[in-house]
Amino acid sequence: MVVIKSKDEIVKMRRAGRIVAEVLALIRREARAGISTLELDALAEELIRRRGAVPAFKGYKAGFVSCGPFPATLCTSINSEVVHGIPGGTKLNEGDILSVDTGAQLDGYFGDAAISLVVGGNGSAVADKLIEVTQTALFKGIEYCWPGKHLSDISHAIQKTVEREGFSVVRRFVGHGIGSKMHEDPPIPNYGEPGSGPKLKPGMVLAIEPMVNEGSYEVIASMDHWVVTTRDGGLSAHFEHTVAVMEDGPEILTQQK
Repeated sequence: MVVIKSKDEIVKMRRAGRIVAEVLALIRREARAGISTLELDALAEELIRRRGAVPAFKGYKAGFVSCGPFPATLCTSINSEVVHGIPGGTKLNEGDILSVDTGAQLDGYFGDAAISLVVGGNGSAVADKLIEVTQTALFKGIEYCWPGKHLSDISHAIQKTVEREGFSVVRRFVGHGIGSKMHEDPPIPNYGEPGSGPKLKPGMVLAIEPMVNEGSYEVIASMDHWVVTTRDGGLSAHFEHTVAVMEDGPEILTQQK
């Protein structure tokens, strides 16, 4: 069931979203060759807690996999890792693609967003294009977050943007509704034909998150069921925003001001 949020609830989600945006801005500044993903995770957790919020991912138990709770504040996925990378002692290298997903809970409501970047800013031509296309696809999808549009209009816009550039959208993992729970209805695929699925209404809040691969869209999960990688070893990128459907169009709740 899709939960429609009140104006007061969206105000709370806006506050949580701003913390998430602040964390991702911090990661952009601090991600460099030689730093470990565990060090980045510690910085993120400290900031979230200093803002009076709780890391949304730390201790999260996914109901669809038989694994332990997620152990960290950030998901840090490198190069061929698609999503759910676990921070550790691995140090970043110049030119790596680093995808970072994080969430915060404040006053009972969640914000959730993700970015991808090239460590040091000097990536391969493919890495640079992959990141650019993935981010563009996210914003193309957000353009359809208007009352009266269909959910699949978002999905189709993302898929069309990605495939036009020769990349592929991951199909095993999708976006989701968000509110007082991290994952709510509706699921939001990043592919599909337009004009189907539920019609969007004011008060819907959606976590839209294209995951885009250099090659095939097929992925595999690690033995612990958390870390997901491309099946063919190609690069992957991930962007996400929490977006409220408002009477006058989309409002990005996790965008840095």
